[in-house]
Amino acid sequence: MLMNRRAFALMASCAMLASPAWAVDYADRIWSGGPIFTMNDAAMRAEAVAEKGGAIIAVGSLSDVMKVKGPNTKMIDLGKRTMLPGFYDAHGHMFIGGLQALSANLLAPPDGRVTDIASLQQTIRDWVAANKGAVEKFGLIMGFGYDNATLAEHRHPTRKDLDAVSTEFPIYIVHQSGHMGAANSKAIELIGYTKDTKDPDGGVIHREADGAPNGVFEELAHGPALIKMLSRLGPEGAKALARAGSELWARYGYTTAEEGHSIPPVVEILRQVADEGGYKIDVVTYSNVIVDREYVKKNFSTDYKNRFRVAGAKLTIDGSPQGFTAWRDRPYYSPVGDYPPGYVGYASVKPKETAEAVDWSFANGIQLFVHANGEAASDSLIAGVEAATKKYGRNPDRRLTLIHGQFLREDQVDSYNRLSVFPSLFPMHTFYWGDWHREHTVGPALADNISPTGWVLKRGMKFSSHTDAPVAFPDSMRVLDATVTRRSRSGDILGPDQRVDVITALKAMTIWPAYQHFEEKAKGSIEVGKLADLVILSADPTAVDPETIDQIKVSETIKQGETIFAATDK
Repeated sequence: MLMNRRAFALMASCAMLASPAWAVDYADRIWSGGPIFTMNDAAMRAEAVAEKGGAIIAVGSLSDVMKVKGPNTKMIDLGKRTMLPGFYDAHGHMFIGGLQALSANLLAPPDGRVTDIASLQQTIRDWVAANKGAVEKFGLIMGFGYDNATLAEHRHPTRKDLDAVSTEFPIYIVHQSGHMGAANSKAIELIGYTKDTKDPDGGVIHREADGAPNGVFEELAHGPALIKMLSRLGPEGAKALARAGSELWARYGYTTAEEGHSIPPVVEILRQVADEGGYKIDVVTYSNVIVDREYVKKNFSTDYKNRFRVAGAKLTIDGSPQGFTAWRDRPYYSPVGDYPPGYVGYASVKPKETAEAVDWSFANGIQLFVHANGEAASDSLIAGVEAATKKYGRNPDRRLTLIHGQFLREDQVDSYNRLSVFPSLFPMHTFYWGDWHREHTVGPALADNISPTGWVLKRGMKFSSHTDAPVAFPDSMRVLDATVTRRSRSGDILGPDQRVDVITALKAMTIWPAYQHFEEKAKGSIEVGKLADLVILSADPTAVDPETIDQIKVSETIKQGETIFAATDK
């Protein structure tokens, strides 16, 4: 448990200071020999860090830290590499991230090689050839990461495109946003969608001229389809996804990861993996507040058990901005596809449901994370928080969290500040979809203000920067680079005034997301009494050209003093 670990570390450090020299509680490990950034404003830099039993017992000058060096202390030379607190992913989807790790990689460059429908088809064929045994065992072909915005055709692959790969096995591929997917004819048959199937509230089934599904499903038409496909993996296959996801996050320096939108069966899978000792990092999850609130109440915990806890509830108000399913307060600028004049996207849940979910969160003292991308979605959330605050009173420590907030008006940032809503923003989006937003979603006048980190910082607000992986790989250096430079794929800088300095960007990946999750007393900075969750980088991000931050590599990830990932090339 967090408090137990912290209490142990504090007692150990107090005993060290109070005891005679012969009773010094010697460190298990001491790191020195490179820049160390603590994320503690009172002492941002240190020369050395000492750890014992998974907790930090000394940090500061080398001479001071060496006082806890004993005959069995392991001295570790950083070799001029840079040490930071372990990264805390403020919002991601670790379970589905396992799908990214174990399925066909359909991402565009630089993370993959898919640029058009033909290369997408070939990538799936290559994956099937390399994973023939798994395909035959599970009777399923999966892919992740295609994006109509980066395909040359600027459209979704349809069932006919996927039938050209296989008609024997069902194929289901997930859009890079995670909010839509595409299926071949075999998969559509298994899912059960026909021309007589009505679009669900908050979802769309794309159709052919005769009304039959063309294989592309959005939002609440996509979610059930994906769940049905994943059910073919069975319990062991599902647990393999969870393990693979946690390992993927560790490779990028994350010592805490999140499955940011689960349902009860997924929570149970995550818990089973934890009970089997399957996680080297901590994992938190937020369970769907619409699906089963009693389940959330019963399973909510502030303490970890086997490195896992249900940290709260999740509400999704709208969808994907690059997929034109985010709910806006004005028409999309130039949407690509068959959209009616004045199209503004749509809500996944009605304002009344949003207000009820926020009220429930306040009444039960359970943290709520709310996905809201479009301006209209934020209006709905703000109205719900206003009503609940009026009813229950203002409490800055509720830490209700806005997830994404990509299309925000400045007055909405003021409202979130006034209502003590914590913003978890998505500046990595500026790299992957900045050009698309400028040209198609919001247009050049508003594109500069997507994921407005500058606006929130100007108001003195803490914020976090998340991966939303597997929307992209959980690449910590890509997150850092985008938060600092906001440079798009084409090289454009999207919103120079929204950029922040490197230390602020690092806080948004360490101490501030730890605060967001009520874990700032145990994680997020290198201080005596906190967990020895650490990451070592190949270079100092404050000393390199900001345009090269994305070239920095994670050399090592350390969880409670133990190395859980080490790059072969340091």
